[in-house]
Amino acid sequence: MSLVRRRRLASLAALFGLAAFLGACAPGASPSPSPSPSPSPSPSPAAGAVVVTLRVAGSETYKILLTEPADIAVARDLLAGREAPRIPNGKVVRGGDGGVNTGYSWHIDPNDIEWADVTVEVCDGKPSDVESGTITSDRFCPWSAEVVAVEPAP
Repeated sequence: MSLVRRRRLASLAALFGLAAFLGACAPGASPSPSPSPSPSPSPSPAAGAVVVTLRVAGSETYKILLTEPADIAVARDLLAGREAPRIPNGKVVRGGDGGVNTGYSWHIDPNDIEWADVTVEVCDGKPSDVESGTITSDRFCPWSAEVVAVEPAP
């Protein structure tokens, strides 16, 4: 089994585990926030990397850096209107500059992103929800995201 496939299966298992955990929480219970890790610097684009622009809820956009050929292929398939897993599910790195995600103080870790068919609701929302802290999950997975551009990384 390829490393990418193992990573995706592990991420999916973690998401289902999180969903089970959240479902077991008492109604009205509020989880305590976990400490934020120190902001990491924005990654430098690798050769062959692309910047994908996504439109969410028809009105907001954000950008992600993709470095893995399989992830880049999915983004290009979606841009061309071909069938592929359509939900970008990535780890949010908060603080610092947004790197390729200009205009925001966060970016998606290019080493921890996958395309999914389904995700848990806790990471769904708009880019402004991540920016404002409304989405407190360490992952962002906007269900309504649409790939609107795929460009070579600077």
